[in-house]
Amino acid sequence: MVTQLKQTGEFVQECWVELQRVTWPDWAQLKNATLVVIVFCLLVSLVIWIMDLASRFFIDVIMGIFGA
Repeated sequence: MVTQLKQTGEFVQECWVELQRVTWPDWAQLKNATLVVIVFCLLVSLVIWIMDLASRFFIDVIMGIFGA
């Protein structure tokens, strides 16, 4: 139990040291990255929506052929 507490303390200390080494983005970089993520999500949503419409159309055509 004592060794686990020591190891946990060492882990937290090493994490803190690593966080000090991180280069954090400034406000402009953060805004740009957020905009890129939003645009990418919108594009992927658009592609999925178009694929849904196309698959629905083809399924309706196939079902129409077989009279369902």
